Amino acid sequence: MKIINNFLIFTLLFFALVSCNNKKTEISDLDKLRNSTNTKTYPAVQMDSAQAINLITKQKVQELLDLSTLYLSGNRNTEIDTVIYSQMQSYFHKPDSLTFKKLFSELDSLKVKSVKVNNLEVYKDFYNEDTLDFAKFSVEYFDSRHKSLGSFEKNAQYILVSTPNTNREFKFFFLDFYSNPLLKKDSTSVGVTK
Repeated sequence: MKIINNFLIFTLLFFALVSCNNKKTEISDLDKLRNSTNTKTYPAVQMDSAQAINLITKQKVQELLDLSTLYLSGNRNTEIDTVIYSQMQSYFHKPDSLTFKKLFSELDSLKVKSVKVNNLEVYKDFYNEDTLDFAKFSVEYFDSRHKSLGSFEKNAQYILVSTPNTNREFKFFFLDFYSNPLLKKDSTSVGVTK
């Protein structure tokens, strides 16, 4: 009887020890943002699916908006702010000084602290002889207390650029963010070759 009791106690202690050491370490949202860059390439096989393009575009829009709110919540003049700003620029094919002006102005004026992208839909439009890729989506803005500030319909123009030395992978870039679809940038104006 004593042997059975000792065995039961040993078994219970063993399982308690194993369950305590089996903790999962999850990556925080801040660490995910800190390490997010636009360096990932996507195989051409995945690009054949409109659903895959939709998913990738939604991910890129959400990442860019998360980085924007993180950047605007800082002093905008520290080393980390410079790194965040550089990460944001990597999402654009050819960023310039006006790239973030409209986005920052809107987020600042509403005192937005977080953003959720909803109902994203990609579509193609034709301009002269070019086929242009756009994303139409709604964004819901939240304040510092996670109270909704409203949902807004937005547009972005993007491009998939084949990676050098291969036609099997593509990189994703925005050409314009929070764009007006009537002001179109054709691929020749941004130096993209077919």
